[in-house]
Amino acid sequence: MLPWTLEQVVAFAPDAASAKAARGVARPGQWPMLGQNDRALWGECQGSGSVPYQIGIALDPGEPVFQCSCPSRKFPCKHAIGLLLLATGQPDAVPVGGPPAWLSDWLVKREQSARRKASCAAETDVDPEQQAKRAAAKDRRTAERQHKVEAGLEELERWLRDLVRQGLAHAQKQPARYWDAMAARLVDAQAPGLARWLREMASIPASGEGWSERLLARLGLLQLLLAGYRRLGSLPEPLQADIRSAIGWTWQESDLPAGAWIRDRWFMLGQRTYQEDRLQVRRSWLWGRDCGRLALLLDFAYQNQPLPVIPAPGVWLEAELGFFPSHYPLRALLRNSTPVEDRTMPPALADGAAPLLAAPLLNEYAEALARQPWLELWPATLAEAVPVRGEADIWLLRDATAHLLPCHPGFADRWRLFALSGGWPLTVFGEWNGQQLWPLSAWRGDRFTAF
Repeated sequence: MLPWTLEQVVAFAPDAASAKAARGVARPGQWPMLGQNDRALWGECQGSGSVPYQIGIALDPGEPVFQCSCPSRKFPCKHAIGLLLLATGQPDAVPVGGPPAWLSDWLVKREQSARRKASCAAETDVDPEQQAKRAAAKDRRTAERQHKVEAGLEELERWLRDLVRQGLAHAQKQPARYWDAMAARLVDAQAPGLARWLREMASIPASGEGWSERLLARLGLLQLLLAGYRRLGSLPEPLQADIRSAIGWTWQESDLPAGAWIRDRWFMLGQRTYQEDRLQVRRSWLWGRDCGRLALLLDFAYQNQPLPVIPAPGVWLEAELGFFPSHYPLRALLRNSTPVEDRTMPPALADGAAPLLAAPLLNEYAEALARQPWLELWPATLAEAVPVRGEADIWLLRDATAHLLPCHPGFADRWRLFALSGGWPLTVFGEWNGQQLWPLSAWRGDRFTAF
């Protein structure tokens, strides 16, 4: 029996359109050939051409790996998701048997490629000369980037002084290219984090009442970041890491010390995927059963490249998570993950491990900002919450003390959340941006739903 629910399979789809199309092909009549064993699923799906598409799914430990002969640029495509939906929802429709030759060839090539990569990695790790060359090249790249970043920050400071001297009213009259031009120069200076800040700020002057206060607050945070970078060497190491991360420096697995890794059973609480310029971004939140910590996994894919396949919300994993250095560590890397058969909900999230009412939730958020001022999205859990519809189609969550938290206007599953509640309270997990909550999942008892 496959370890995923139908909702978890749908979460593998790259977007809502692919999930809808996958449901359309998840019918036995569209598959002239189907099969499965303990290593893989396979099938042939009749498309618009005369030759059926060949779809294979390797059931690797941790997550499935998809392959399809169709020309779709989306990955996994609707045929792969449709096959997984069919095998999960109607397992008797997919008989157990031996794989066809084309699937066996694909599985053999995958195994050969994995062995070659492991062999190359092992050879490099034991070769002192190769290690020295890699270290020297890394130091050279770091020094070159440091020089570019410093030049970019000097230019940004001049730009900010000009903006403030001319006044916020002047900034409100500027077109989008006023912000985009400076953001592009920061990208050239290898400071992509700052470039993203500027592009997000471009929409604030047109955001309605209170825009000047919001813009000034963001400018203040940006100035604080620049001031911190100027005296980086005198700051504690976790704060140095926060500043570097906000500017756009990235961390690799090899950069994390051994003490940064935590082995635990982790529950996948929620995921959100969105487009940022030409980059596809996925945010995944996990909670550790024994350590009680929340962790954020960030995955990126450029243009039409596929995102890495990871377990869907609602799954328990035995895994190691390495946390990035920070005054308020949330972001982490995942390794050695294996799904675990467990249908229980995380009890600590409903018993006080996270702020459950609106007032303590906001107090906890304020404490987090005091430790990490550039924290943009914060994991929030609200218990005994009832979704209600306010004026002007604004949706809110009302807690047991009648306090209200507004939902983000971009959250598209408002009616689904309302139907799930049925007027009764439930627990909602999501991302809080300081003003609105974007729900990612909700549950009551053992019933879990991801959005």
